[in-house]
Order: sequence, then structure tokens, then C-alpha cells
Amino acid sequence: MKSICIKSNNKYIIDYLLKDFSKIDLDNIYLSNHTFKIYDNVIVHYTGDSIDTFQNYLCNILTKCIIFFYEKKLLKNLLDYNYFYFNDIEKQKILENCIDYFNDIDTYNEKYESIFRSLESYFEEHHSLVLSGFVNFRLKQYREILDYNIDLAVSNFLIEREYHEFIDILHLYVNSRQCQMDVVHLVYTNKDSILLDKNKDLIPIDSSLLEAKYLSDISFSSNDYCLNTLLNILPNKLYIHLINEYEDEFISTLKLIFDARVSICNDCDICHVYRLTNNVVTKDNL
Repeated sequence: MKSICIKSNNKYIIDYLLKDFSKIDLDNIYLSNHTFKIYDNVIVHYTGDSIDTFQNYLCNILTKCIIFFYEKKLLKNLLDYNYFYFNDIEKQKILENCIDYFNDIDTYNEKYESIFRSLESYFEEHHSLVLSGFVNFRLKQYREILDYNIDLAVSNFLIEREYHEFIDILHLYVNSRQCQMDVVHLVYTNKDSILLDKNKDLIPIDSSLLEAKYLSDISFSSNDYCLNTLLNILPNKLYIHLINEYEDEFISTLKLIFDARVSICNDCDICHVYRLTNNVVTKDNL
């Protein structure tokens, strides 16, 4: 026989545990619930022979309970302690990003495994568990996983914020300068760019970034030169011809910088010519 007592002063946790323990698919399990001092106690009695199977059920239920009831609060506490200088709106955004990371199956499995193994080890020597105390003092590895993902979320938040600040600067720059060309066509395929003027003549792409003071901190990969050229010629109208018919990060960035000047095209004479030239297969020519 094995008896385990789970203690908590949170009514919702007690109800959660009673509901899940009642679903364990084993015979010879008996549940009881009573209050002693400040804690509600859920006592699980198992008199069968499959002790390992029972313990797997037990650890699985408690692991999911900890993740569901405690994780967000733990993340907020770590964020408040380590990154107190962010305002409430920024912290909320970082917290949302961090929770998104935990939806990743590998990250979820890592934290799940950490809690599960800690519970297994604990129940080898103990038969009573105060849930809040276990979470606060027995889950060092789990807390390290949370801490790492908060650091990652903060780093990505700062990168994203700097990116948007950079875009805002370029947007202001574009709108404050005189246009050098009326119309420019950007033919975009496989991350390669070709620039054409209104007569469809080739515009040389500036391969030197020595003057690209606006690109000194943020790189747009292989499209640096194209963006630098566009910032120099400042077209009044920018037609982007998507030869592969999808927008990537670079195209999204151009739309943010040049705003209303941008028109997206994937079905015109220029598009057709360059699709044939590049042997690009589209939904229209399948």
C-alpha cells in the first residue's frame, strides 16, 4: 500500500487534484479530502501492486498542476526581480513572448521532464508534499529553465524594439527628403533584388555601404545594398514585383519604411518575364 498526502491552501488546486486523481485508470485507489490547520489535504491511497504505474500517474498530474497554477506567477516574479527597470507594459509583452516559447514542444518537454523527475525523487523519501513549498524550494532546475527563457524573451524584446526604432528613423528620413526618382520597380526573387526605372532600364545597385550610415547598426542580410540604394534614390512610387509570390521580412521592412509609396505586384508583364527567366513555378502556371 502507498499513501500520498498533497497539501495546499488554494481551493482551485485542491479541486483540480481531486478531479484528476479520480480519473486515474487503476483499481484500488481511494481519495479523501480534509482540512488541517491552514492546509486542505488531498490523500491518495493505493493498495494495488502497480506502484510504479501509480507513481507515474501521480507525478504526471502534479507536474501539469504546477505548470498550470504556478508557472505564470513564477515567471512574473523572476521578471520583476531581474528586470525591474522595465515598465508594466514592457513586462507584459516580455511575459507573453516567454509564454509563447513554452508552447514549443521541445521547451515544454524539457520543463515537464524537470518537474516530473524532481517529484519522482521527492516521493522516494517522502509521503507528504506541501505543494507551494515544493515549488518554491525543490525545483531548482525548473527555475533555471524559466530564468533562461525570460532572458531569451528579454533579448528578443530588445532586438524587436531596436528594430522598430530603426524603422521609425528610416521612415522619418524618407518622408523628410526630396524624391530623386518618380517610379522604381523592385523585382524580388529568392532574396535577390533587381531595380528598374520607369522605362524598365536597370538601376545599378550601390555595392558600397561606406555611406550607409543608416545601416550601421542593423543588417538586412543580402538586401543591405538594395535598401541602401533605395534610400539614396528615394522613389516617389515603389512597385515591388514578387516573383515567388510571397513576402518575407525584407519586403515587410520596405513596406514599413516607404509606407504608402509601396505597391505589391505579382501578375504583370515584368512579373511574367522574370518568372520565365528564373523558371519560377507559381500556382498560375502549374
